[in-house]
Amino acid sequence: MVKPGRCKWIAACPQQDFSESNTLKSLKVDHRPPLLLNIALAVQHVMVHASLCALVVGALVPQAEKEKTAASVFFYSGVSTLLQTCFGSRLPLIQAPSLDFLVPALVLLCARAGSVSAGSHAACRGQCDQSEQFEVPAHQLRELQGMAVVAGLVQLSAGLCGVGGAMLTRCGPLVLAPVCCMLGFSIYREAALLCSDHWGFALLTVVLLVCLSQHLRCWTLSAHLKLPLYPAISMLSVLLSVLLVWVVCAALQHCGRITPHSASELLFKDDLNATPFQDWTTANSSNLLSPDSTAVWFILPLPGLGLPLLSGDSIAAGIAAGLSSCISSQAVYVLTARLLKAPTPPAQACNRGVSVEGLGSVLAGLMGVPVGICSSVPNACMTSLSQCGSRATVQLAAVMLLVLGLFLQLTQLLTSVPLAIHGAVLSVTYTVAAATGITYLQYTDVDSGRNIFNTGFTVFMSLVLPRWFRMQSGFIYTGVRSLDIFLQSCMMLPVFLVSLLAFLLDHTVSGTLSERGLERDQCTRKIQSLADKPQENSQCLMTVYDPPQPVRKVLEWPGLRIFPFCACRSLELEKITVESAEMSSLLPQ
Repeated sequence: MVKPGRCKWIAACPQQDFSESNTLKSLKVDHRPPLLLNIALAVQHVMVHASLCALVVGALVPQAEKEKTAASVFFYSGVSTLLQTCFGSRLPLIQAPSLDFLVPALVLLCARAGSVSAGSHAACRGQCDQSEQFEVPAHQLRELQGMAVVAGLVQLSAGLCGVGGAMLTRCGPLVLAPVCCMLGFSIYREAALLCSDHWGFALLTVVLLVCLSQHLRCWTLSAHLKLPLYPAISMLSVLLSVLLVWVVCAALQHCGRITPHSASELLFKDDLNATPFQDWTTANSSNLLSPDSTAVWFILPLPGLGLPLLSGDSIAAGIAAGLSSCISSQAVYVLTARLLKAPTPPAQACNRGVSVEGLGSVLAGLMGVPVGICSSVPNACMTSLSQCGSRATVQLAAVMLLVLGLFLQLTQLLTSVPLAIHGAVLSVTYTVAAATGITYLQYTDVDSGRNIFNTGFTVFMSLVLPRWFRMQSGFIYTGVRSLDIFLQSCMMLPVFLVSLLAFLLDHTVSGTLSERGLERDQCTRKIQSLADKPQENSQCLMTVYDPPQPVRKVLEWPGLRIFPFCACRSLELEKITVESAEMSSLLPQ
């Protein structure tokens, strides 16, 4: 018999019901998990964010500046996350840099480096002279900051003008399915290269993640207090797996059995048989669990290189990054809503979310971060693995990111996680996005030849074309380098390509509404998606997406009812107000 005051592990018998619906019933968007569980889930979000940050920052920033830049990314990601959960879409989404900014940034660096093609670096993945020394001068890092500012302005304009929300309402299941799938497929190469740091540790991490999140889903942790039973093992599968393998790696490194590598060294090794970027890829030989004692403790995430540098090239790369990030962010909104069993995001929530992301990117670029901010795909996929979509957990994770951004030694400790572990985490989490996209096909006629061709063509071409343009990077040559950078960036962004192809094919190839997964509403006569039926949702639209009461009052100001701010207001609220006024005028005096 277990003594009072102690926790115990309970192996649930097969007859005991621990279904997802019962678990998520107490872990919806507006619910708060118990304190200790909430802290652990928040730390787990930070670890997943660190995996994405290690990829993006490690590929762009010299090794000597990695920790400081990562600290700035953590800090402004935390700021943007708080803005997103309070004023934006209100979905529990962590904000982070992504491939939507990495690919245009590397294309810009390659063009500035004077290479014959924009494919000599990781994003381009073409052939490169092994004797060539690739360095990033200060003015080029300032250009990356300018690219982040331009991308943020594109995001902000798309949100305030309502372009994003308007386009999303015209996207049926045959558009959302390929886009969500491509969110998962787009990072397969980078994740594999990070895993190549040490395939043994990567495989061990993947096996632990699968076992803890799926096979041990019935194991629960309960206390003597009358708390609900939570499948804590599966909910914390990422955190437990990372910590366990990280300790093993630290022990082996202390014994001199393994040597860490830098992200740029791994990402470029397919293109270079040797490592030419000596200034970039000097690996950190410090112990994995011991931060450098000479590093300062407290720093302010302020720009150290000066204001962002705007040029034709940085503007072109920023526009491409902004367009792709707008598309991927709205796909993440839809993905998260589906994992939460929440209604499809309304247009005004999407517009607010993209606008807040634009503000975050502009702020990050002005403060010295070389990449912009958008919704993190792996953190959104954590909703499925952790079975927790609490907004309070994400806000607590945002506060932790702020603390990491202020204390450099904590950031250094987190960035010392081996890249093989980061690659394994990205490999597992991104699979949820690909699988969620496939589920949208259930609303369509899956036996239709039209749908089979459209889906297969868009997904396949969105994977083939970026690879072909990496191999034939000199194919795009207009004589205007800025235009070449823009086109090259767009052609190498899988999410941008798949959304463009899927939208065009779905709206140009003839097909019935039921074949496309659509139906016409009998009352409003509007065409809507079968995936948006309210009876399939377990959460209230108002609870998930409505901003707090003070924000709603601000949005009701008469000055915000005009363009462009009207795109962020709730049309339903305005309609109710107008109808109430009309009805009151018809009452007898």
